[in-house]
Amino acid sequence: MSLSIFIKRYPVFTYFVLTFAVSWTGFLLVLGPGSFPGTQQKFETVFPLAIILMLTGPAIAGLLLTGLAAGRAGLRELFSRFLKWRVGARWYAAALLPAPLMVAAVLFALSQTCPLFTAENKVVILLTGIAAGLTTILEEIGWTGFAVPRMRQRYSILTTGLIVGVLWGVWHFLQVLWISGVYSGTIPLPFFFAQYFLFSIAQLTAYRILLVWIFDRTGSLLLTTLMHLSYTASTTIILRPLETGASFLIFGWVFAVVLWIFVAAVAAANGNLFMKEG
Repeated sequence: MSLSIFIKRYPVFTYFVLTFAVSWTGFLLVLGPGSFPGTQQKFETVFPLAIILMLTGPAIAGLLLTGLAAGRAGLRELFSRFLKWRVGARWYAAALLPAPLMVAAVLFALSQTCPLFTAENKVVILLTGIAAGLTTILEEIGWTGFAVPRMRQRYSILTTGLIVGVLWGVWHFLQVLWISGVYSGTIPLPFFFAQYFLFSIAQLTAYRILLVWIFDRTGSLLLTTLMHLSYTASTTIILRPLETGASFLIFGWVFAVVLWIFVAAVAAANGNLFMKEG
């Protein structure tokens, strides 16, 4: 079987393999296998570059495979979804508000602090968060631009979100392993990493279900990317917990539970989350 035939027969499988290969190779090229776990110094210097290279994986895989599988017409359709912005104000609210509101609620309930609450120059924190969030366009070119539409032809919103969400969480494996060295505090690193990795998968899977739901209802890759931006900006920059060790883990698990409660509420209000395409 030729490569082109294999790609056309198994486009989604090929996408995931290529995404992992490109992303993890880029991450390791910057930090090196011997740099695990991470340090605070590298967290503020070379780690951002490693993340940028990691984010190119979904974009490269998505664009390349779209071109190979669907040609120029497929690429035009992909980019046209980025231009679809007339979807109604309620969908913008549904996409942009849940992540920051839920993070803020969990922080308040646990009495934890975050950069936005402590920094003197809050504008810098907000702009940094938005800048970090804009990088999500590289991810959504692949996850939602390529994988999700093809999977929705066979699976329901819920099943598609579960599959893509778990793989999205596993895709963060090297990142979580490296960051564990910065946030573990006094907790033994293996235990901290295991907990961090598990609640990351739980959080990202829940949120991916919501992302698939928003995309399915609006057909807008722009809105889906903005929803991802809201999550990234809130959880990694603007409202991320400043605590480390046990407090960090508690926040992570509580936030995961809150996300799944929200998913359950959306599913209860939209029974067709469980139905297949068409």
